[in-house]
Amino acid sequence: MLMPKKTKYRKKMRGRMSGHETRGTDLEYGDFGIVALEPAWITSRQIEAARRAITRELKRGGKVWIKIFPDKPVTAKPAETRMGKGKGNPEYWVAVVKTRRLIIEIIYHDRDIARKALEKAAQKLPIKVKIVEKQ
Repeated sequence: MLMPKKTKYRKKMRGRMSGHETRGTDLEYGDFGIVALEPAWITSRQIEAARRAITRELKRGGKVWIKIFPDKPVTAKPAETRMGKGKGNPEYWVAVVKTRRLIIEIIYHDRDIARKALEKAAQKLPIKVKIVEKQ
C-alpha cells in the first residue's frame, strides 16, 4: 500500500477540495490516461486496486505511471467512543484529487486493450473519470 515514509505532522486537517487542478493535467509520459471529472479523496487501497486491474488487463506489458500519491492521513476514533478526548489516530492515507487531475498514465501498443484496461481501473475509483489519449 502507498504511504509516505515520513511526515512532518502525524495528523492533518481536512482541508477543502473546491476548484480545479492547474498542474498535472496533461499527458507527459504515456499515450492514454485517466482524468478526474470531480473532486475526491482517493485512498491508497483504491489506487492499488486500479493499478492491479490495469496490469492484469495489459498482461504485465506496457508501462503504468500513477500520478497521484496518498500523503494525507485520515484519522478515526474507535467505535462506541464518547465525544471529546482529542482527535483519533491515523487509520488510512488518501490523495486529494481535484477536477481535471490526471490520475494514471499508460503506454501500450494496442489502443483497444489500453482503453479497456483504463475502463476497468476507472471502475475501482470512487469518482467519475474520463479516458484521454495523446493526439
